[in-house]
Amino acid sequence: MLNFQLHIVSLTIVLVSQSAIATILTIVLIFFAALLCLGVRKSYLLQKENERLEAMNPQIEDEKDKPYKDFTQSHMYDKK
Repeated sequence: MLNFQLHIVSLTIVLVSQSAIATILTIVLIFFAALLCLGVRKSYLLQKENERLEAMNPQIEDEKDKPYKDFTQSHMYDKK
């Protein structure tokens, strides 16, 4: 009888431990899923902001297409 009661107690302890582990893993999963969702949302918002800023200033694209201008003829590079 005593052996049976100890077996039930140890089984209950094991089940509680598994339940606690499952609860902790569920909480961790929810936490990291929320972080992932927030990161995807932030990335989307930054992409939209970047597109808005690029559309607002077309001068940037004009500067990219300019040929390179040699600046070494300025007074700082004069050979004396």
